[in-house]
Formats: sequence, C-alpha cells, structure tokens
Amino acid sequence: MILQPLALSSDRDLPAALLTELTALYASNREFHALSGDFPDPDDIRPEQVATALADELADPDVEVLLARESGRLTGIAVTLAHHPDPADPDPWIGLLMVDAGAHRRGHGRRLAALVEDRLRAADRTAVRLAVLDDNPGALAFWTALGYEVVAHRPDRRRGRPCAVLRKTLRTPRPAARVAVVDPEGAVYLFRYDNPETGVHWALPGGGLETGETPREGAQRELREETGWTDVEPGPLLCTWEHDFSRFHVHIRQHEHIYVAHGPHREPAGPGLAAAQAEDGILSGRWWSREELAEEAEPVWPPGLARLLTAWEQEGSGTAGGGEWDAQRPS
Repeated sequence: MILQPLALSSDRDLPAALLTELTALYASNREFHALSGDFPDPDDIRPEQVATALADELADPDVEVLLARESGRLTGIAVTLAHHPDPADPDPWIGLLMVDAGAHRRGHGRRLAALVEDRLRAADRTAVRLAVLDDNPGALAFWTALGYEVVAHRPDRRRGRPCAVLRKTLRTPRPAARVAVVDPEGAVYLFRYDNPETGVHWALPGGGLETGETPREGAQRELREETGWTDVEPGPLLCTWEHDFSRFHVHIRQHEHIYVAHGPHREPAGPGLAAAQAEDGILSGRWWSREELAEEAEPVWPPGLARLLTAWEQEGSGTAGGGEWDAQRPS
C-alpha cells in the first residue's frame, strides 16, 4: 500500500478520472455516510459533492488528504489534521479513514492506519487522536483493537454529534535481542530494571541493535558488554515478542529476538561493566532458579520464560514453539 498526498490544481479542481475513483470509494461506504450525515443522500453521492467536501478539507492548511493505493487501485483515503483548533490539544487528529467497502475485512484499514501513524511519527508527533460517533460501535472496535484508548466523550465540533475521543501514543519501533544463559542446574541470569513507564521488572542480558546488526550479532555483543562473558555464544532462537516501555523519555515499541545458550554459573566480571550497566538502567542482577522463575515474584520479560525454557529442554534443546512464540500480542 502506498500513500499519496492529494493536491488540488490551481483552480482547486480534481482530475476527472481521480474524482470518479473517489466518488466510487465514498459511495461504497453507504452505511457510514448514513450515520455521519456528511452527504444529503447516502444512496446518491455525487462527484461534485465529493469534490466540494475535499476542497473544504484542504482549505485548512493544517489538513492533509492521503490517498491509499495498492497495485495502482484506489483502496482508501485518510484525512489528517496537524493542529487541532483547541490550543490545549497538542496532538494531530485523524479526521477520516475510509477503505473501499468492497475490500473490507482484508486488513487494508489496519495497513492504512499504520501508514498514517508512521507518517505522523516521522513528523516527530508523539500521539494521535480521533473521534468515533457513539452510534458506530464497529469503528470503536476497530480503533481500540489498534491500541487507541477512549479519553473523553463530547460532541463533535461540526455538527454536535455525540462522540468518543480516542488517543494513541505513537511509539518508536526498536529492534533488540537478548540471551537466556542457562547454567548446569537450569538457573537463568536476569537483570533488574525500574522503568518509568512499566515499573520494576527483570530481563535477560541484551538490548537494542546497532545499525546493520543482525539480531544474533546484537545479542552476542550486548551479552559481552553487560556481563563480560566472551565465551558464551547465542544458541537457538527461543522466541520473539514485542512490548512497550520508555527509554530516555521516548515511548518505545520494542521487538525482541530471544536466544538461549548454555553457560557456567558465575557472576558478570570485566572492566567497564558497572558503567555499561548504569547506562542501560540496570539496578542489579542475579541467577534465578527454575522454581523462582516459574513463580515470577516480580515481572519477568518475556512473560512465561520458565515455560519457554522447559519446552526448549523437552524438545532436545531445539527451538521452542517452532521458532517463534508471541509472548505478548502487540496492541
């Protein structure tokens, strides 16, 4: 899917072929327009009405109209507002996101929403808002499934229709890798963190990848930097998972590759370890027995690590779960 900004000609007209495509797109969403009341007759949406509606949107310099195409075909449209008229509202808004009704339930809406979020994120926006009509439960379900949360209820500015206002933090994606080092008794070494967003938790040695690194290369480098263990090589992939947290006041969505390796029972040692651990926000570290790991007295990342390791051992130290397991579904 490709997003293309819509620009009107100098006389504020749309090319005839494009207007035909847009009219068909709008007309296919008859149920939505019957709810919104944006057109006098949802069963008879005309090209001149669509042209007027889009020209009115683009009269605001803070508005951007984005056309979504797949294989050259117009699949959807999104309208964004960079700055809300209320100065107390710092976030951009998605005013409209609509997919051709003939292509519903194929993931186009999710992809379009993700591309719009990426565009806003690239503009250094940290969150986005939108409004859903109270009598449109399908739209509410769609947006909440994408991680948007209801933050207010109020009438919309144009027609006073009752709406739910939703907001989503736009997180920065960050690839990372970690290593579960298992000693001869089955214990695992973990570091303790206290994150401003997620609180106290324990995690395996590892961290973010550097430019050009593969996950396995990053896992090995991070393991050496944080523990000083130069003789432990990351083994098979245990799982992948995604989670949210804050790093240096930036909201992160981290995708991690978790590897597993056998190693001796010893403490981290080597020059510069204290500084490296402090830079990564590590408070302390220790070995966890498999029994302690199963209890998880404090949160352990990834969740269910004891179960994953048991499955790995039962499969003959192969890759648990066929190579990939979603420890936590992304929002």
